[in-house]
Amino acid sequence: MILGIGTDLANIERIEATLARFGDRFRNRVFTETEQAKAERRKDTAGTYAKRWAAKEACSKALGTGLRMGIAWKDMRVRNLHTGQPVMEVTGWAKTRLEAMTPAGHEAIIHVTLTDDHPWAQAFVVIEARPNPPQT
Repeated sequence: MILGIGTDLANIERIEATLARFGDRFRNRVFTETEQAKAERRKDTAGTYAKRWAAKEACSKALGTGLRMGIAWKDMRVRNLHTGQPVMEVTGWAKTRLEAMTPAGHEAIIHVTLTDDHPWAQAFVVIEARPNPPQT
């Protein structure tokens, strides 16, 4: 069962300009330490940040709130599995919201995909509710 779908498009050049203008103030407000470390290791630093920005926007939309109602940027974190697959983790109010929208007897799974084609970065987030396996 699908609980929510969100998508967002971010302009890489706009993120690059924001990084140049606000630097750590912007990074620390929006991105976790893990996300910052990942972006700063990449050749396309601005593109990496833009994809994560888009993922957070898309996740907030999939949660049905947008970036309001108490969800903070850092309540949503994109990390990568060892295979490179991006995964979205939520904490704080975003986690509370996810738990509230998940039907009893189900677990919520957040699927995220990221792409970029300069000057655009795009993210899609789908939140799925899967029935918990029967207890034996």
